[in-house]
Order: sequence, then structure tokens, then C-alpha cells
Amino acid sequence: MAEEAADVVHLLKGQKATLIEILRADADFVVQHAHSRYLVSDQGYEKIQSCRVPSEKVQELLDHVIWRGPEAAQGMLDLLKEKEIQETFPKLDFVKDLRVKTPLSVEESELQGPTPAKKALRKGCGRVTEKQLMIVAKGLGSNWRQIGIQGLGIKNVKLEQIEEEKRTYVERVFAMLIYWRNQKKEKATAANLHSLLSQEDLEVPPESIECLLETD
Repeated sequence: MAEEAADVVHLLKGQKATLIEILRADADFVVQHAHSRYLVSDQGYEKIQSCRVPSEKVQELLDHVIWRGPEAAQGMLDLLKEKEIQETFPKLDFVKDLRVKTPLSVEESELQGPTPAKKALRKGCGRVTEKQLMIVAKGLGSNWRQIGIQGLGIKNVKLEQIEEEKRTYVERVFAMLIYWRNQKKEKATAANLHSLLSQEDLEVPPESIECLLETD
């Protein structure tokens, strides 16, 4: 499930340029529909509406949805497949054929045998790496303790301990993320961490967690 969650974000990102070209014909229409389905926060909606150029408005909408993570991205794809949207934008017909890649069945796997592709980690599927955590640590803001408590569920006493043991800001944030990974064990996937850090009230810069949806 985690790998599919990461893939749906990449699927939407991969079609962004095409969607901008199509949806700019009636940007307000699709923005209103996205907002009514809670794919866009009120704050994000205001930012999107502040864009005057239709193509920029659509780009801001898609960027916001992608930033919010897999659930919003899937919701956006589902919206684009709806009859009313399809009738308004006939060129969106291709969206109905978009599918998130899923793992092969056991039977198919046995028939094909092991391949490098099967051995490779899917996007966001495996445990988050230290390299990814370091990139995230360098990008988080000064509210890292709030992120640790509200976003990652780490107790304040642990964060105080980390603050005492580590000298620099980046070292503290990195230690916090490593602690989270060790606590969550197999559940500490890149996709899971991205979802947690995408909570809007944490105000995590989207670019600082984009690496969690990429493979090495």
C-alpha cells in the first residue's frame, strides 16, 4: 500500500504539464470542484485564487494537491475521471486509462523468476534511508520540535535529550528522524514519513520532503 501511495503522486506529477495545458481552458471550474471535495485547504484555495493567469492557477492547484500527499493526489485523479469533468474537458479522456503500477501476483512472479526490477525498491516502498533523512533534516524549519511532537508523535522529553546531546540544528533534526525510524521499524517507509510531514499545520516546505517520493 505504501508503494502505491508514493506511485500515485508520481503519476500525477508525470501528467502535470499535460493537465495544465488542458485544464487552463476553465481553471476556475476545476479549482471549485477540487475545493468542494476537500482536496484543497482553505489557505491553499486562497493562494490558488490569487493567481490571475489560468495556467498558473492550474499549476498551483496541482502543486498543492501533490504537496498534500497520496490521498489528495488519488482524489484529484478520481475527480478528473468524473463524468462532469470529462464532459467539460474532452481531452481528459486519457486519464481514465491511467493506472498506478501494482506488484505482480505471486503466480506471475514465480513464472517470471527474480529480476533486477523486482529486487529494486519501488518509490517510497522501502524503509526511509539515512540519506533521505539528512536531506529532510536540512530542509525543516526552526519548528522542528513541533514537527516531532505533532507530526511524528515523539515525546518532548526525548526531544530535550536530543537537543542536549547534539550541537547543531541539522544534527538535532537528523537525530529526531533517526529515532522515529528506529521506533517505527518496518513502518518507517519514505511514503509514510512524507504523509506525516505533509500535514498543513506543520508548515513543512514541500521541496524539503520531495526526496521521500524518489528512488536513489
